[in-house]
Amino acid sequence: MNARARLSEAKRIVVKVGTSMLTHPSGGMNLRRIEHLVRELIDEANQGKDILLVTSGAIAAGMSSIGMKERPQSVPARQALAAIGQGALLHIYEKFFHEYGRTMAQVLLTKENAARHHQYMHARRALLELLAMGVVPVINENDAVAVDEIKIGDNDTLSAVVAALVDADALIILSDIDGVYTANPRTDASAELMDEIPEITPAIERLAGGAGSAQGTGGMQTKIEAAKIAQNAGVTMIIARGDDDGMIRGILSGAQIGTVFPAREAHLRTRKSWLAFGRHLAGELRVDAGCLRAMRGGASLLAVGVTDVCGMFSAGDTVRVLSPEGQEVARGIAAYGAADIARLMGHRASDFPALVPDAVHEEIIHRDNMVLMV
Repeated sequence: MNARARLSEAKRIVVKVGTSMLTHPSGGMNLRRIEHLVRELIDEANQGKDILLVTSGAIAAGMSSIGMKERPQSVPARQALAAIGQGALLHIYEKFFHEYGRTMAQVLLTKENAARHHQYMHARRALLELLAMGVVPVINENDAVAVDEIKIGDNDTLSAVVAALVDADALIILSDIDGVYTANPRTDASAELMDEIPEITPAIERLAGGAGSAQGTGGMQTKIEAAKIAQNAGVTMIIARGDDDGMIRGILSGAQIGTVFPAREAHLRTRKSWLAFGRHLAGELRVDAGCLRAMRGGASLLAVGVTDVCGMFSAGDTVRVLSPEGQEVARGIAAYGAADIARLMGHRASDFPALVPDAVHEEIIHRDNMVLMV
């Protein structure tokens, strides 16, 4: 079954909408579009599907509430606007959900909730219980306190983490662009829309641009990262323009809309999902071809195969593992900090005592604490 046919059979769907989808260019809230979005979501829910909405827009709603035209640069000002706008945004959603006869529930998350395994599991149970009640969770990052999230505009990644969290079949990211292009369509007239991206390679990652619209902070880069998470969690993801009515219905009917990222067949167990997508990435390790082959065969990551260390991380932090070509191939919990790995890399375990006197682990990342991404 191809990816678009799989979308037409999706039963649990996460929809993410960016700030540009919820606001006018002037900065005011686009009530007509929000109403149409809610109506489409409820129509899908009325067909027996589980629907979750991840929404941006709290800061923009705060700006609209007090008549501010330009997004402030300081983090405290943006936190204050998020606190103002969160209530305003929720009120708009609540009004439209009530009008169309469906109950919604606000859920505020941050990456800290995802980074701690017990919080990750509590969030999963709460969301699944809401779905069992027929309620539509409306999820946002808690921007009033989440400093890092405000800086990077990471609701794209949050939506993919949520999709992995609830074992979703599909993730739909609605934006102000039709999908992923071969070049920047705003500056290159020859750019062509890519219909399907089966694997995220370094070349695909290089296609990702910078920041998005004036009101939002996300760009294609965070969407590509979200696609990486979704694919490896067994979730089919699509990026599409969200300003046309009926877009969600079209996507879920299998229409050729946007760019689709097919799910990988194997679903990760819940702990592996948390390990790969819930925890903050603190650094990177590059490995040689022999080490990569061994990892794919089920081996732990050993120091002898490490060729480079990037970042200042500690033992117990989660790091990315890169192939010789720079493609992300795994994520895992490092048994040693960056400084110690720099001393140990290229050496066998028998050499460890002379290099790091208190070394107790034979592997840099044990296979039980590692998730292969390709």
